[in-house]
Amino acid sequence: MSKTRELAIESYFQKVNFENKLVNFYKGKKILVIGGAGAIGSNLVFMLSELVGAKGTIYVLDNLSTNKLHQAIDFPNLSNVLFAKGDIKNDQDLKRFFREDIDFIFHLAAFFANQNSIDYPESSANTDIIGLIKLLDLSILSKIKKFIYASSGCSIYGSYGKMPLKEDFISMHLTTPYQINKMAGEMYCNFYHHHYGLDVVNCRFFNSFGPGEVPGQYRNVIPNFIYWSMNGIPIPITGSGNETRDFTYVLDLVQGLIKSCFSNETSGKSFNLAAGKETKIIKVKEKIDILLGIRNKVKFKSVRRWDTKKRLLASINLAKKTFGYNPIMSFDEGLSHNIDWFIENREIIDDATDFPPGMSSAIR
Repeated sequence: MSKTRELAIESYFQKVNFENKLVNFYKGKKILVIGGAGAIGSNLVFMLSELVGAKGTIYVLDNLSTNKLHQAIDFPNLSNVLFAKGDIKNDQDLKRFFREDIDFIFHLAAFFANQNSIDYPESSANTDIIGLIKLLDLSILSKIKKFIYASSGCSIYGSYGKMPLKEDFISMHLTTPYQINKMAGEMYCNFYHHHYGLDVVNCRFFNSFGPGEVPGQYRNVIPNFIYWSMNGIPIPITGSGNETRDFTYVLDLVQGLIKSCFSNETSGKSFNLAAGKETKIIKVKEKIDILLGIRNKVKFKSVRRWDTKKRLLASINLAKKTFGYNPIMSFDEGLSHNIDWFIENREIIDDATDFPPGMSSAIR
């Protein structure tokens, strides 16, 4: 793992100051992280590795599909972390881990994200629904103590929710297969909780950003903006640029995942994990310009047909009240860490990034 990222995680770990009960809870545990080589997953793996200690083990399964090199980018090389390349749709890949007496599962893998699911809806459903069902079945058979499902607040609430978005509201006005699959995923998790007694928690992520995510045709706004800016490519913005998103630093999401698994009050429930603040898309571009010391051009594009959300803002009161979720990273500081990571790892990021002609979801 790069020095910039390691120092950022260690600094965050000290600031968040997990209570002793939580630290003792994780010591010696065996944990499976599905999708553990991704941006959120690899940060989670590093922090869990610290918590479980030398007598615990973090198992990681990932198909490495998120970049064109099909490699784990800047993944932590730690003695208590065991990585295997594999796919949740493959029974053999899954079963090898369920012989290991796993305590908890963090399921972060997905066929990411909206435009990708529109282009390949069948592949999206096979990963996000069939793969999830396989995991849930094996979790019941193996008596997994807790199953944390990475849902999406950007999906569950549809296009017309009242801001700030609260967990008791959901929408059936979903505009992509990815959104539909995330809704179905929560429903399947709830079914396995009610019917089989599986201890499940649905964590609804909002607009994650931070070190670890490589840009690409189906990736998020911030890594793509940084990449284009560093390479002198005008920034394509769909809409007016005044649209808002609830950008959440990746380690704040990791904090929420860790605390939700520890809490006895989360079983069978859904929680927003977000910053609880709105930021305009155009402001993101301007802040990147300032941090890089440049002034890049903007190319405004028509809004994509599926992208109907003018605003996104999450209420995080339920997570705060239930398990003490407390996002501590400001957007500006998180963005600065993100850019530092890009600069340190620029060569491998350039090699892994792919924007095939005519396929970029940012300009379609």
